[in-house]
Amino acid sequence: MSDVLTRLTSVLAARRQADPETSYVARLHRDGLNKILEKLGEECTETLLAAKDAERSGDTRALVAETADLWFHSLVMLAHLGENADAVLAELARRFGVSGLDEKASRNH
Repeated sequence: MSDVLTRLTSVLAARRQADPETSYVARLHRDGLNKILEKLGEECTETLLAAKDAERSGDTRALVAETADLWFHSLVMLAHLGENADAVLAELARRFGVSGLDEKASRNH
């Protein structure tokens, strides 16, 4: 699974340097963090709505598609700020074996 993230990270890095007239990713970077966050917020809302629809209908196809859009835009945001999927995967790996409640409590100090 992380191979897909590795490949996507490489593609996002390459497209950041592309022509904003022909690359959506380059255009997002050119337009700046606020535009990236706006798109991320839109995708988050669409994911939430798709989850509600999936709960009612039992059909998760739109939920999966919206989650892919959410992850994609999250990766663009991370790249814009000098991070990537590896940092997130490392943080998730660090949390293995730690109670979710304990991990959350440790952030409150």
